[in-house]
Amino acid sequence: MAHGHDVLHMMEGNSYDSKESLVKAIIEKFGTEERFHTCSVDGMNAEELVDFLAERGKFMPSTQEGFTVDASKICNH
Repeated sequence: MAHGHDVLHMMEGNSYDSKESLVKAIIEKFGTEERFHTCSVDGMNAEELVDFLAERGKFMPSTQEGFTVDASKICNH
């Protein structure tokens, strides 16, 4: 099971034009069967993780088109 931080770090330096494009990138990197956990939730699929991270303000508008990770919102533990 991968940690949500792994996805946030994957996003650093990249921009995504939609939730769907981010979910696709996560699946391409981690596989369709991968499940994710965070400090508070276990067992999420890629789409559930993106929704979870968005609800917690982990994304910000990109200087390009779309959005990217807000690196200041990645906890360091």
